[in-house]
Amino acid sequence: MCGIVGAIRAHHNVVDFLTDGLKRLEYRGYDSSGIAVQTGNKITRVRRVGRVQLMENAAREKGVHGHIGIGHTRWATHGGVTEPNAHPHISGGLIAVVHNGIIENFEEERARLQSLGYTFESQTDTEVIAHSVKHEYERNGHNLFAAVEAACARFHGAYAIGVIADDNHKEMVVARMGCPLLVAFGNEETFIASDVSAVIAFTRNIACLDDGDIALLNANGIEKLLDKNGQAAERKVKVSELSLASLELGPYSHFMQKEIHEQPRAIADTAEVFLDGGFEPENFGTTAREVFAGIDSIKILACGTSYYSALTGKYWLESIAKIPTDVEIASEYRYRDVIANPKQLVITISQSGETLDTMEALKYAQSLGQTHSLSICNVLESALPRESELVLYTRAGAEIGVASTKAFTTQLVVLFGLAVTLGKMRGHVGEEQARAYTEELRQLPGSIQHVMNLEPQIAAWAQKFAEKSNALFLGRGIHYPVALEGALKLKEITYIHAEAYPAGELKHGPLALVDENMPVVVIAPHDKLLDKVKANMQEVSARGGELFVFADLDSNFTESEGVHVIRTPRHVGDLSPILHTIPVQLLSYHAALARGTDGDKPRNLAKSVTVE
Repeated sequence: MCGIVGAIRAHHNVVDFLTDGLKRLEYRGYDSSGIAVQTGNKITRVRRVGRVQLMENAAREKGVHGHIGIGHTRWATHGGVTEPNAHPHISGGLIAVVHNGIIENFEEERARLQSLGYTFESQTDTEVIAHSVKHEYERNGHNLFAAVEAACARFHGAYAIGVIADDNHKEMVVARMGCPLLVAFGNEETFIASDVSAVIAFTRNIACLDDGDIALLNANGIEKLLDKNGQAAERKVKVSELSLASLELGPYSHFMQKEIHEQPRAIADTAEVFLDGGFEPENFGTTAREVFAGIDSIKILACGTSYYSALTGKYWLESIAKIPTDVEIASEYRYRDVIANPKQLVITISQSGETLDTMEALKYAQSLGQTHSLSICNVLESALPRESELVLYTRAGAEIGVASTKAFTTQLVVLFGLAVTLGKMRGHVGEEQARAYTEELRQLPGSIQHVMNLEPQIAAWAQKFAEKSNALFLGRGIHYPVALEGALKLKEITYIHAEAYPAGELKHGPLALVDENMPVVVIAPHDKLLDKVKANMQEVSARGGELFVFADLDSNFTESEGVHVIRTPRHVGDLSPILHTIPVQLLSYHAALARGTDGDKPRNLAKSVTVE
């Protein structure tokens, strides 16, 4: 959940990189931030609660300068949001550590280190890393690599760490287990980061570390690397294709606004694989045809917004491909007794490809003998794709806003493409129908652009929502997950309590909440369930509820007292859930603006969930 940076720069001040990198990683955590830089024969640390800018100002005032350093932007797990809990943590002025993840046995380690005479200044699990490394550093003749290796052998849990020592002017040690960490290479300078966005302004040459890796770094790159088995290894260096422009706001006020408006292009780019290559299994991997031919069902594992995309995909997979599909929250699946089916395809969905619960759920499924796996992910070479048999990347580009927008809609495009592909293979989609689906995909970006033109009307609605404390979202069938996603977005960035229900469930309890103070958002396109939805809306109106209806040109709604209607373009068939996602995103964004909350960095949340 946190962001890590570090660098060894032979000829440049490291502070410039640390502060720039932390700003780019601030979406991963923004409770507090800090840097530790080797200055002379000591480590100088600057920490501040709040945004990175506050810490940067303090570092500038102190004139911090050095050629080796580490930095961190925090999303609190162990311990409150205070400066003593902020990273980096230092042990005895000798060892400085930054850490992303959770050390599960930190209480046991804390007690052990206290018995050895170490005093703890924070409530964090990370401080045990600093003290443990210092203890081993002194036992191993100030060999930093050996010290980190010995310390890591004691830790249980997930971590990515960067370590420097006050008397080592040229080296840094990093280690990874369960949390992302990469090494990047410049001209006589080496960088580390938990995300490529932190280094892209300095270099595009990166290598991703694998779970269990421990590496010794100097200004010329990786001096030594051992894998999880303690064997010498190398990691492939690749050139990142991430655009620096994608990390900048440009003419937009917030990244969330920018990323909502980037959806026509992101969807077109993601759909290109199906538009150019057809709905063929090879889009998902060279062995996909053989894998798909041998499966009898699908299990999708995901969290948060990706879980809602999976729920939508279930409708397509069962209606188009006629294949039984089950969807589970990854964090629940990994802790229950599962009846394994080796003929089942396990699909994991994650924007970052590093979501810990989803990663562990995949490993659990594989341990049960479910060998067929497919990853739908937005980040190249991330953990989930590397652990999966098949992969298809969404092409959403960098997504900085914490509340997912374009990653969600591009996931839906891939799930739709998968459903049609399997439908063709299983004999349920003929060539004529496949061409019709192709044309629907081709026209989708244009239809979404038309929805963007409704933004002023949606912004006017948002003013009404900004005054409320609660909201209900309703949908039926394949549009119920859109209602779920709309409620989540409103909760995430406005802090308005919002819940979503299948509209038919109103009379089974939620209707008790409806009064004149409860706005009710209805997803009501012209599909086979429209008449049912209209009946549910009557139930709301009869109780004095105020309805906000996202319909389309074919839905035949009339505005009246307490019934507000915005019409999207004509019904776009099976792809309607993607189209109707855009209005609920815009509603949440503009409600956040009206309430004065930060849509990019909502309280208590961070982008990549790499802790349990």
